Amino acid sequence: MRNIPVAYEDDWILIVEKPSGLLTIPTPKNERNTLTDILNEEAKNKGLSFRMHPCHRLDRDTSGLIIYAKGKSIQKKIMDEFKGQRVKKKYVAFVQGQIKGAYGQISKRIDGSSALTKYQVLERRKSFNIVEVSPLSGRKNQIRIHFKSIGHPIVGEDKFVFRKDFALRFRRLCLHAKSLEFRHPVTQKILSLDTDLPKDMENFLHQNPR
Repeated sequence: MRNIPVAYEDDWILIVEKPSGLLTIPTPKNERNTLTDILNEEAKNKGLSFRMHPCHRLDRDTSGLIIYAKGKSIQKKIMDEFKGQRVKKKYVAFVQGQIKGAYGQISKRIDGSSALTKYQVLERRKSFNIVEVSPLSGRKNQIRIHFKSIGHPIVGEDKFVFRKDFALRFRRLCLHAKSLEFRHPVTQKILSLDTDLPKDMENFLHQNPR
């Protein structure tokens, strides 16, 4: 069983750091060995009576923090917080080229629905920028689609652009769900969590200095 780092746990929720390359839930192809499978297998081995239910999803290639509920009723409460846009999520992305300005927002409809992404440039390097991203809506592939739409796709992107069109490449999408802040569904306390970049993204920075 893969060792999944735990960022937070109590009687009602579990927040883990998903590694890149692992699905959150099975695709229509019914792939197994997903993060949800791993966590539920671990719970079963511990003799726990409840199942782990994901409250949101991260792409296969995206790493970072993800919330699981211990039971369906808790899952519904947290998903309602997401629907009400009361969960603050921040990502770190490495994007191709040089973005104009230090701050910005992208408002572009996705599959007919409104979508808004705010960003801040944290650091500029020779061929890419390190950007902190705050998606204010939860459309599928929102961050990837939005940055592609302004001509600065995420380094490692291969779904919405051709890798061959860019000299700077990486084996996976350089997108990491870095922080989460939300109200606990039971205690009503504000939970705020932050995580470091994974080693592969840190290594990429060392290999591509200023």
